Amino acid sequence: MRLKPLQNSSPIAGLTELPALGLDADSIGEDFRRYFGRTLGRDKRCHSTHYPYEALALTVRDRLMERWKNTRYAYEERDCRRMHYLSMEFLMGRSLGNAMLNLGVVDAVTQGLHDLGLELEEIAEDESDAGLGNGGLGRLAACFLDSCATLQLPVLGYGIRYEYGMFRQQIENGYQVEEPDHWLRDGNPWELERPEFTQRVHFGGRAEYYRSDDGHPRARWVDTHDVLAVPYDVPVPGYRNGTVNSLRMWQAAATDVFDLDEFNAGSYPESVAAKNAAEHITMVLYPNDKSENGKELRLRQQYFLASASLKDVVRRWVRDHGEDFSQFAEKNCFQLNDTHPSCAVAELMRLLMDEHFLGWEKAWDITTRTTAYTNHTLLPEALEKWSVRLFKQMLPRLLDVIYEINARFLTEVAKRWPGDVKRQQRMSIIEEGADPQVRMAYLAIVGSYSVNGVAALHSELLKQGLFRDFYKLWPKKFNNKTNGVTQRRWLAWCNPGLTELISDAIGDGWVTDLEQLQRLRPYANNADFRARWHEVKQANKQRLVDLVQAECHVLFPGDALFDVQVKRIHEYKRQLLNILHVIHLYDRIKRGDTADWVQRCVLISGKAAPGYAIAKLIIKLINNVAKVVNSDPDVGDRLKIAFLPDYRVTAMERICPGTDLSEQISTAGKEASGTGNMKFMMNGAVTIGTLDGANIEIREQTGADNFFLFGLTAQQVEAMHKDYDPGAIIEGDEDFQRVMQLLRSAHFNQFEFGLFDSVIDAINSPHDPWLVAADFRGFVDAQRRAGDAYRDRERWTRMSILNTAASGKFSTDRTIREYNDDIWNLERVPPLPVK
Repeated sequence: MRLKPLQNSSPIAGLTELPALGLDADSIGEDFRRYFGRTLGRDKRCHSTHYPYEALALTVRDRLMERWKNTRYAYEERDCRRMHYLSMEFLMGRSLGNAMLNLGVVDAVTQGLHDLGLELEEIAEDESDAGLGNGGLGRLAACFLDSCATLQLPVLGYGIRYEYGMFRQQIENGYQVEEPDHWLRDGNPWELERPEFTQRVHFGGRAEYYRSDDGHPRARWVDTHDVLAVPYDVPVPGYRNGTVNSLRMWQAAATDVFDLDEFNAGSYPESVAAKNAAEHITMVLYPNDKSENGKELRLRQQYFLASASLKDVVRRWVRDHGEDFSQFAEKNCFQLNDTHPSCAVAELMRLLMDEHFLGWEKAWDITTRTTAYTNHTLLPEALEKWSVRLFKQMLPRLLDVIYEINARFLTEVAKRWPGDVKRQQRMSIIEEGADPQVRMAYLAIVGSYSVNGVAALHSELLKQGLFRDFYKLWPKKFNNKTNGVTQRRWLAWCNPGLTELISDAIGDGWVTDLEQLQRLRPYANNADFRARWHEVKQANKQRLVDLVQAECHVLFPGDALFDVQVKRIHEYKRQLLNILHVIHLYDRIKRGDTADWVQRCVLISGKAAPGYAIAKLIIKLINNVAKVVNSDPDVGDRLKIAFLPDYRVTAMERICPGTDLSEQISTAGKEASGTGNMKFMMNGAVTIGTLDGANIEIREQTGADNFFLFGLTAQQVEAMHKDYDPGAIIEGDEDFQRVMQLLRSAHFNQFEFGLFDSVIDAINSPHDPWLVAADFRGFVDAQRRAGDAYRDRERWTRMSILNTAASGKFSTDRTIREYNDDIWNLERVPPLPVK
């Protein structure tokens, strides 16, 4: 889009001076009617919930808009230091409820709609989840933005506006079937297109080297195939403080949408080829990278995000400060959310040198004082490596910069450890071999002034394992920032019954200071309070019963133990161990071993990556077991199991308030942190888990008596790999033998012979990295302890209260304060007042 500047900008200033909008029911109702009837052109004959939802979204957005502008004005007037959060995922979920809560207008909106004969809950259900993330990484990014706004920190999120988010999951004959999630089909009333800030992103071409007029060596990237990055801004409101920060999402567009010469020549597909190729970049979240085309698209997405975002920041800097970059590092920092945006290190160097003509030393000084890196994984395969061949083809100038960074870095390594060639090979950004690879995590470490893990154990394992050599070189660069979740969405919004009960007891200060939940501890010994707590939990369980019945056609008895595991389907998260326990319970029932039985409903949900065959087979196994168990009259209501399709933020808002037992059962040493464990804990679920990720800190906070621990430690896992013998473990455990016999006999796949052989082989393999067999007995015993505890309602309710009371540490408000104190060093900047 070509935007002409005004010759005289003074009229715009006058037009923006509008009176403040009311937050009362009458004002909201009046604006709703205006949008519904005049802007959207609807009338009393409209029977769709979509148009009332859109009218309400626009009404609420107007009230965000004036605060949004005043926040930006305050940042500009203060010329404050800013942080830019680069993430490939932002799992925002629905925006309406969060916006109303943080604006403080939930009651006013409810009343205003009621006066018009409408119900807020029904209208809110029309909103689609903004599924721009896969799981914990994207949801953490969303929680971070919420806390930054609530703490009034000048933070801008940068992401990609995927046309299709994480796929919609359906279950057909027990199998996961992926369908496109066209979340933008009906538009997004929360976003604001900003074409005036469009950036041009380069691909292909070649690097050309020359000398400037004053003799300095320079480089430029020429003959490139360019793509436009068009920004769309989404408001991120803080909690009732007037601050509204931004999430800027980039959409790819062609530089020339239409080739008229090709069209006139009759080559119709070729005439729009450039447009289609450009739009592919932001078409789908996480394309399958099993193919070479998939790998290429993933790298294109990562560079597209990094380049557009950095260019946007540099654009604003040049607008305000000209070509003087001497204070750039004092005024800006970039947080890389995992390894995906690590192209930013080389791209910032390229921009500073090639386009703003700084020398290497000055550019490197700025880069290494502005870039910080968060690692979210202990799995080596998730650390992102791209072939040099692909880099050379797609990003040739960037590859040259990376080679120079690496050469200078290895010189530093050689000075520290003279003659240690093996160490240089281990630490090199370029992994040599038949197909040399660029190690993107190493690039991020070398180019950053801070490297952090996301739980105490995770950070320690990074220092002693994956990044040991780098830690020895730069020990002060490494630190820990244990993850959290925002209590605004994950308690105040999603669990109104518990919110009211807690606030009645201790006040509502906990909404911005979660540590105040510690004041609930004495109430755990109050019988009346426990009774009210139990009533709230039962009401939440009924909402979950309704969800499961509607989507799975399985009826959960509401007084059973609700045993829940919802997260991405991956072998290390061990949904397989969970289903083995379900088979064990089924076997006990069939053998008549039901003395002192505790009714149990097992709910599992999550998506497997489309190319992850064994994970998809585990989903099939879960559904096959469920079909057998749920249809067996001998089992009845003693045991129910359901796999909830299409796990998403909105589903979790129903699931975590209704959960009794939270399954966090990953192999120790594999889960970086986890955030689902925190959401469940905050809502009064009791955790069954290993000493992995943030589970360790959860157990420390809630106390060993309020956590069901089992399994090997990370150190024991490492030691067991040396002589692991799952066959001997199974042979020595009668319960395990019976479970495996049911699997081998095809009891759960009688008409699909051999279907689960690969799963059985994985359990029996001495090379199983997840040690499922090793932790089976401990898990079964811990589950029995959980059942015994649940049988005593007063004891369980006390444990539930104490879990919520101990969850104060796990607010992203605390996490963000630590990031700011130790890494970002931002000042709190209140917005200008709304007049």
